[in-house]
Order: sequence, then structure tokens, then C-alpha cells
Amino acid sequence: RAVKASGVEVVTVSLRRESGAGRAGQAFWSLIQSMGVRVLPNTAGCYTADDAVRTLKLARELLDGHTLVKLEVLGDPHTLFPNVRETIRAAEVLVKDGFQVMVYTSDDPIIARELEAIGCVAVMPLASLIGSGMGILNPWNLKLILEQAKVPVLVDAGVGTASDAAIAMELGCAGVLMNTAIALARDPVRMARAMKLGVEAGREA
Repeated sequence: RAVKASGVEVVTVSLRRESGAGRAGQAFWSLIQSMGVRVLPNTAGCYTADDAVRTLKLARELLDGHTLVKLEVLGDPHTLFPNVRETIRAAEVLVKDGFQVMVYTSDDPIIARELEAIGCVAVMPLASLIGSGMGILNPWNLKLILEQAKVPVLVDAGVGTASDAAIAMELGCAGVLMNTAIALARDPVRMARAMKLGVEAGREA
């Protein structure tokens, strides 16, 4: 219900070896497929480039050759901040292997430029820490990334409420990625609807 209320066209899904296995796994995939949204496999929970590459190769097999993926390589389990060196290493391997890589990264404009130069199809800087709901802490860095980028820039992580989504769009982002703000809301369906309206308002503004 929340996915439908949000109006999203893409749902990002964390994959593990057991994701497609067993009755629970099959029920989950059936539910996702019934929503009519595009699935974007991601590497949430991976801490090395090798683990991330292996996970996305698994996803490609599971999803019949699907190449559009979200790469994230985490630096530590407390902040879930990206490990930039491992992210760059994984991106290089995946792009060479024919993947279309949307990449989670820090809000460092130099790193964003490097990832685009590698061939990533979208750059996804954090607004603040994953799951924190603190919103866009450094709009100036986001502006620098947006000014130089020739690929879509999406805010990934830290969006806490609809006004954060609106600000991201007003800055010029192509979209926002969100989970915790909706998943942990008292009324997830209502929050999802609010996020949709926030994105629409920000884009119009």
C-alpha cells in the first residue's frame, strides 16, 4: 500500500544468497512483481568491493540479465557511511562487466566526479546518514555535485520527511531514495503519499 501511495516507479531491493530461496523468498518476489514497478537490486550490507560485485552478479542471474543496479559499499556498521575506496574499486569492475551502475557515495564533489568518469549512470550522494532522518545537512556540496554532473544525481539516505524531499528536488536532483522515513512512520501509507507530494512540489518549485 505504501509503494502504491508513493507513486514510485522503481523499488530498490537488497539481495542475499537466500533472497530468492524458500517460500518466504518466493512470496516476497511475487509481491514485488505484482506492484508493476521496476526492481533495482542493491548491495546494502556489503563491506567490500568483492562482496558487492559478487552480489550484483548473483542479482543479474536471478533477474534474467538485469544490468541496472545500485552499488553501495559500506565503511562501518554504525554510521553506514560509504567506503569510498571500495566503492570506486567495485564500480570499475561492474562498469567493465556491462552493468549500469547507480552509486551510493559521500557528498564529496571530487569523488562524485570520479565515479561519473568511471562510467556510473547515476550518482547518489547521501544527504545525511542512512536511516537518520536528519535531512540534507550540506546543500552546498550537493549543489557542487549537481553543477558538474552530466548524469542524474539522486539524494540517497537521510531523507526524514516530505520537506527534505522537496528541498532535494528544488536543488535540482533527479530524484530521492527513501526507506526508513516511510517504513518507521506511524502511518507508512500516509507518509508515502506525503513524500510523493513533496517530490512533486519540489520539482515544480
